[in-house]
Amino acid sequence: MRRIESKDNPLIRRLSRLAGERKFRRAQGEMVCEGEKMLREALASGVSVREIVLGETRQFDTELLSQAEAQGARLTEVPESLLARLSNVETPQGLVFVCDQPVFTLERLSQARRLLVLDGLQDPGNLGTILRTADAFALDGIVLCEGCVDPVSPKVVRATMGAIFRIPIVMAKLEETAQWLAQRDIPLYATALREDSVPLTAVSLHRAAVIIGNEGRGVSERGLVLSEKQLIIPMAGRAESLNASIAASIVMYEMSRTDS
Repeated sequence: MRRIESKDNPLIRRLSRLAGERKFRRAQGEMVCEGEKMLREALASGVSVREIVLGETRQFDTELLSQAEAQGARLTEVPESLLARLSNVETPQGLVFVCDQPVFTLERLSQARRLLVLDGLQDPGNLGTILRTADAFALDGIVLCEGCVDPVSPKVVRATMGAIFRIPIVMAKLEETAQWLAQRDIPLYATALREDSVPLTAVSLHRAAVIIGNEGRGVSERGLVLSEKQLIIPMAGRAESLNASIAASIVMYEMSRTDS
């Protein structure tokens, strides 16, 4: 295991850029994750783990680290102060690693029946929660369209609790997604507070894709035009709308409930 003590070391600079720059992450095809649980999930998913940076005073699962090394990861020890510079949480977990981004295309979802389409979703916590919930309800995939937050940013990855490695995530334009769904006879619906919206429970979601829109503006006008129907979640209370991740969770529950 090598040791690094300088914040100007090329590896440390690279990790900092991967954590902070979306364009750099995209260009490199890599992302930064933190903690042994996430490392275990990454190795189990089959993505390549490139670098593992360890705090010098911590104790780690040696079997896990040996597994990572056997698969090609390089281990580096650093002072706790340097590790804190790489961490995105107040209390660092002592381990930061670089791995390849999971890569999926629409064609990889050719057998999908239940999909969520996100239109301009910008809050990292919301996206992370949606991915974690999609994992819980065994959704077939998530499609991120124009204006969405980077799914492999550290904040999103942390909020997924490992689901980032288990749920297929595709980046595609709305038009492309709608066309792809139509070719497979999968209806596309959109959640919207409109007079002509129908209750969520009034349509079959056994085989369907549903658009969840931006936290403030909702589904874009283009998304509404491309959808077959607009859906509304029936609510007996006085709240006019729901948080995007909560609305998505209810939609996914209905999808799983009608699974047969």
